[in-house]
Formats: sequence, structure tokens, C-alpha cells
Amino acid sequence: MDGAAVPDPAADALPVARLGSRSLGAGFAAVVAAVLAGLAIGPVNISLTGVALELLDQLPLVDVDSGLSSVHQAIVVDIRLPRVVLGLLVGATLSMSGAAYQGAFRNPLADPYLLGIAAGAGLGATIAITQDFGDGAGWIDPVPLAAFAGALLAVVLSYGAGHLGGRSSASLVLAGVAVASFLTAAQTYVLQSNADAFREVYAWILGRIATAGWEEPALMVPYFVVTAAIVMRYRRALDLLAVGDEEAQALGVDPRRIRLVVVVAASFGAAAAVSVSGLIGFVGIIVPHVVRLLFGVSYRLLIPLSILFGGAFMVLADLVARTVAEPAELPIGVVTAFLGAPFFVFVLRSSRREVW
Repeated sequence: MDGAAVPDPAADALPVARLGSRSLGAGFAAVVAAVLAGLAIGPVNISLTGVALELLDQLPLVDVDSGLSSVHQAIVVDIRLPRVVLGLLVGATLSMSGAAYQGAFRNPLADPYLLGIAAGAGLGATIAITQDFGDGAGWIDPVPLAAFAGALLAVVLSYGAGHLGGRSSASLVLAGVAVASFLTAAQTYVLQSNADAFREVYAWILGRIATAGWEEPALMVPYFVVTAAIVMRYRRALDLLAVGDEEAQALGVDPRRIRLVVVVAASFGAAAAVSVSGLIGFVGIIVPHVVRLLFGVSYRLLIPLSILFGGAFMVLADLVARTVAEPAELPIGVVTAFLGAPFFVFVLRSSRREVW
């Protein structure tokens, strides 16, 4: 039975949550604030009013004078805006995928890299870089394509190995750990054999939100749309999985099928995000848990708000990465790790009864 056709008796067993105007407004406000900050702040600071008017001027049938010089207009529209949009898409996809993984596996510590996506993408990118296939820029560059293929390969291997253990969620998680370890070992071997490429590979692994125009954001859009459409469709089913597989089956839901669809969709989106941004950690853990703390635990609310707050979080993290050590730029993975590691410990402590 489809996740959208779940009988109403489940409502008695689930927390009541509605996507109200306040929570939705807070999410959109966070996105708007992050976008304006990302466009206004940098080596050349531009007024927030000018940035806002320039964005309005880019809309169809709208003609306003932002008061910005031609140089500042080019900085906002041609340089910073594609990067901000890419940050929104990557952050939204990773946080949505993290929330979906946590619901599918009923594990608060699950993230989009649980089934070896990071290791698979790292191996693919390492092979492409060490063989001089490309530099990672542009939508047809072999580096992101190889990273995407490696990430999907890791998910396929994890599912194949997990089925050998009885198709339970626990066996799937253990298979993901094993596959990730194997692919990481393979990546290390390739890198040791091509030590001259170590610096470039390391830079990719630490993550980045960098664009050469609108190619990277355009590449991410279809993957984000497909992933969001599927995960949003099954968000009510994730609430049913939260009460247990047996209870969900009693309500007419097939937990294995729901878990398969949600995990495949989330992995698809996460693989695309990793392919264009590198390995940016902790986003899939931080954002869903902050949303839970602020707005509740129901996935009917958690998924859409994770999309909004995840995009805003990534834009702000990228803003910190490119401004805190000017004129140098920190890898964005360093920024998210600084924020995510302490938060991970907090989540681990607060959920110790479930984990142990």
C-alpha cells in the first residue's frame, strides 16, 4: 500500500504535527536572511538594501533601480548568486536526506553517508583526479560524475550485502559500515600510488561550495526536485515507521518497501550533492535535530523544515568559510565539523538509551 494511503487509526499512535504558518514562516525567513547575508558580505561588502533590490530586479516583469554600480551588480548576480543557490540546494538535499535516513532506520545518529556514500564518492573522485580526467569544475567534468557513480555504487553494494543478513535495517547499517571501510581502503591505495595528487584530493574531500557560473546549480536542481518529491510523499509513512515495523504492518504499511523507496531516494539526492560539493559532514545530523528541538518530531513537519533550514545553514556555513580567514578560504567541511562534532556528542548523549 502506498505511504499516502495510510489508514487514519495511525493518528492515535503518532504525534500531532501540522506545517503551520509560524514554522513555515520561520523557515522561509531563515532562507531569506541567509541569502541576503551571503550576497552582501564578502571581500567587497554591499548594502543589504541594494542586494534586495537587485534580486527584485532579476524577477520577470519587475524593473527597479538597485542603486548598485555595474561592478557590484556583477558581483551579486554573476559571482555570489550562483554560489548561494548551490549552497541552498546542497544544504537542503543533505539535511532532507539525513532526516529521511533517521526516519527510515529509526536511528537519530543516521546521516546521508550511512551506506558508504562518502567513501564511494571519495573513491570515484580520487580515481578521476589522480588520472587527470578533470579538475572538478563544470557539470560535465569527470570528477563530479565519477563521485556520483562511486556514491551510487556504494549504496548498491551496501544493499546487496545487507540482504545477505536478512534484509533487516541493522544488517543494512552493518553492511554500509563494511562497504565504507572497503572503499576507503581502496581510496587510500589509489592515493598512495599517486601521491602527487594528494593536495587536490584532500581539498575535494574537505568540501567546497564553488561555482563556475550556473552550471553546478543547474546540475543539482533535477536531483533535488526528484528527491524532495519522493521523500515528501512518504513523510507520513516515516511517522508510521517510528512506532515500529510490526505496528506499521498492522496499519497496512509495508515497512521494507517504504524503507527501500525512502533510502534510495535520499541516497540519490545525497550522491548528487556530494558530487558537486565534496564531502561536507554533519549537515544531515545537525539540521534535522535542531528542527526537532524547535518544532517537533513528526516527519510531516520535519522534512519540509529540514529543507528550508538546511539550505539556510549551508549558505551561512559557506559565508563563514569564505570570510573568517580572508583572503584565504576555509574548506566548508572544516566549518561544519567545528559545529557538528560538539552537536554530535550532544545528540549521542541525549539518545544514549536508544543507541545502547
